[in-house]
Formats: sequence, structure tokens, C-alpha cells
Amino acid sequence: MTALPIFKNLIGQRATPTRSLRALAHLLSYPNADLRAAMPELKDALVSEAAVGAKRLQGLTTLIDGIAARDAFAVESDYVELFDRGRATSLHLFEHVHGDSRDRGQAMVDLIKTYEQAGLYLDPAQVGGELPDYLPMVLEFVSTLSNEAMEGFIGEFAHILNAVYAALLKRGSHYAHVLGAVLEIAQQPIEAVEVPEEEALDASWAEPEAFGGCTSKGQQRPDQAQPIQIVRRTAASSQRGASA
Repeated sequence: MTALPIFKNLIGQRATPTRSLRALAHLLSYPNADLRAAMPELKDALVSEAAVGAKRLQGLTTLIDGIAARDAFAVESDYVELFDRGRATSLHLFEHVHGDSRDRGQAMVDLIKTYEQAGLYLDPAQVGGELPDYLPMVLEFVSTLSNEAMEGFIGEFAHILNAVYAALLKRGSHYAHVLGAVLEIAQQPIEAVEVPEEEALDASWAEPEAFGGCTSKGQQRPDQAQPIQIVRRTAASSQRGASA
């Protein structure tokens, strides 16, 4: 029996695993009380859609069970320490590419246009102040695309996902399975990425200590002794100082 012409273009094509992508987006969001309560629902979505392999699903299940069972304060503080204290694990995609340069602002504008061209508009009341390049938000967007478009869109920043995945693995975090699952769903290879040591954000943004002594930062030759020039005060300058 041959397929009807109206269905022939769908044969062999995979449907976009919408529920799985949205579940992964939620797993990467801040684990407040509402999200922790939804862990069983997220697990059901991942299991029922079976968009990732058994080993990856087992890792995701371990993460979900841990979020649901552990102390709420510990879960939330661990999340902040993991994603908000260092650039290597930042969930803001453009930070990995543009840092704090002006190019990041233009990239944000372009991304918002991409959302709007697809008929999606960010609701300030719902995004919690997050920027458009926040990975959970991006995953919510790609969950609305066709499977081919979803794979192509994720493929454009797969190198960033691989970098964050490697950084999370280095820290021994089960959150790495979320990034791995996104790469698997988008048919992207998981590649080995070297993770350099980095200074924590709190340290890199810290104000210099008052009267904290000299520093070699900014010197042309910090590895060499710097000359000190002593200027003798003239009699005229001494008189001005005395009369002041």
C-alpha cells in the first residue's frame, strides 16, 4: 500500500521533541520551589518522548531526583555557585563569544528579531530580567521550530554548548547531562574541549584594596625592577610649602 501524496514528505522525518527540549530548558532554570515541585513532570516528559539515549536519560534522572530530594537551600545555592560565579559555565551564550563588548548588544538585537520573525515576543513579566541569549530561553524558542530548523539553529552554537558541557564535567556536575542531551537531540557531536582555569567573577570584579601596596599590573615590564626617580626640592618650592 502506497502512502497518500499529502503524507509522502513526512516519511522518514523525525518530529521535533518539543516536550524534551522544554523540559531541558526548565532543568537549566533557577530551581525555585515551583520548579522543584515540577521535577516528576519533567522526568515523565523526557522518559515518554525518549529523545535521548538510555545512558543520558539515566544521568538526567539522577539530576532530577537530586533536585527534588535535596535541601532547597543547598540546591539553590549550588545552582548560583555553578552558573553565576564563573564565565566558563555561564548560561548566557553571547558572553562566551562577545564578553562585555558592544558586539554583544547587537547580537541581542538580532536574536530578538529572530524570535519575533517566528511570531514569539518576550514577555518582561515572565523572563525574570534574563537576557534573550539565556540558554533556557533559547531552548524554549527552538522547541517551537521544525526538527530541521531546530537542528540547524542549535548547530550554530554547538561549540558553546560543548564548552559549557566540558566545564560542567570538570566540576563533576550532573547538569552536564542537560547540555549533552541538547547536543544529542540536535544530532551534534560531543567534542572534547579543553577548559582553562579561570578567575571567579567575584574576584575579577572586586575593587582593589585601599592602600594595598604596589602592583605590577599595567607596567610595561612587570618582570623587571622599576626605576624610582628622586627630584630635589628647590628653595622656592620649600618656601611656598612653608608659607602655605
